[in-house]
Amino acid sequence: MASKTIALRVPLKLALTLGLLTATAAFSVAPVFAGDCPAGRAATTDIQEHPSKPVGVTDTVLSAIDLSPKGEAWKGNMLRLRKLVVQPGGVVPWHEHTARPANIIVVEGSITEYASTCKVGIEHPAGDVTAEFGQLAHWWKNNGKVPAVLYSADVLPPAMHNDHMM
Repeated sequence: MASKTIALRVPLKLALTLGLLTATAAFSVAPVFAGDCPAGRAATTDIQEHPSKPVGVTDTVLSAIDLSPKGEAWKGNMLRLRKLVVQPGGVVPWHEHTARPANIIVVEGSITEYASTCKVGIEHPAGDVTAEFGQLAHWWKNNGKVPAVLYSADVLPPAMHNDHMM
């Protein structure tokens, strides 16, 4: 029985050591992530043309929570979880995030973001997560051959309750 315990500890120690080395290496260099604007391509003003209407997008609210009971500062705000399916060639129109923070995860396919903060499109493959808040304005297009499926969690302020897309 003692040999079983030793046999289990060696792989665990090896796994922990490799994990520590991987984490150290990851923080030792400046990585470029799929969802980042490429180096030298950042922009400070909107220089792109952008669509104002959705094309080929299904936007389904899966859940919404009224945050009003949390206090006066939250009155009328909603915490939403949505599923967006963007067909090939589909577009999520131009919108901004000064008043509506959101977290997006791409779960299937990929989608390209065209942001006011970048001179080129930013590719978001499946598994990519992006936080949207502050002086960000952008639009998305599915340039791929399969539908892109995204989940969005956002705080929707009262002034935006009638906005049906983004």
